[in-house]
Amino acid sequence: MRAVAAFDFDGTLVERDSLLPFLQRVCGTAAVARALAIESPRLARLAAGGGDRDLFKARLFGRLLAGRRVVDLDQVVSDYAAHVTARRVRSDMLEVVAWHRREGHELVIVSASPELYLAAIGRLLDFDAVLGTRLEVDDDGRLTGRLAGRNVRGAEKVARLRAHLGEGPIRLWAYGDSAGDRELLALADVATRVSRRRQPRPQSPAEPVADGGGPPATSPPGPSASPPTRPPPAAGPEPGSAV
Repeated sequence: MRAVAAFDFDGTLVERDSLLPFLQRVCGTAAVARALAIESPRLARLAAGGGDRDLFKARLFGRLLAGRRVVDLDQVVSDYAAHVTARRVRSDMLEVVAWHRREGHELVIVSASPELYLAAIGRLLDFDAVLGTRLEVDDDGRLTGRLAGRNVRGAEKVARLRAHLGEGPIRLWAYGDSAGDRELLALADVATRVSRRRQPRPQSPAEPVADGGGPPATSPPGPSASPPTRPPPAAGPEPGSAV
């Protein structure tokens, strides 16, 4: 049977948000701070559990990225990907990834972070696929500041992963840290809510999953962790989220 391991990125494979540091590299810290200040009412609504994340993200990209040629960002993307993979990826989660790779499982990142830089990070980490938020590019190769499709969070993570996987039987592992991963974890045969302090050891598909989700055995060796759980609902952006 085809076996797939799907990982959230921000807060799961890396400890913190990856979007704002990238935008700061592209636009400068002052420009990002100004854009966030202008959009602060929408950000406050998101933090309170309301608002439209897709709209907030599109407005932020519109202020900071619209009109930039994708080719002009190639070096920034390359440098940022190298920085993240060398300094910010969690060593405990790398052990989890390595176990899945040894088992011959397909490795997929499913994240709200932009594919603009996430694809380069995925290549350096030797993932098989990266499913991130796509940014619209016009006929001249310039970013429009709009999203091409939806923000890859919540139910959209499941939609993108299903479209990528296609038909046929699949054994799915999933790792996530926030409310934005709830639907992805619910889809999995083996679902692990990643803790910030103690990280998951990979589980065999026969091992019981907390809250009822997978089939039933013993786990393969790996980093120590708390048992996998379904994430509870949470309101607003979270510290490990790319919005």
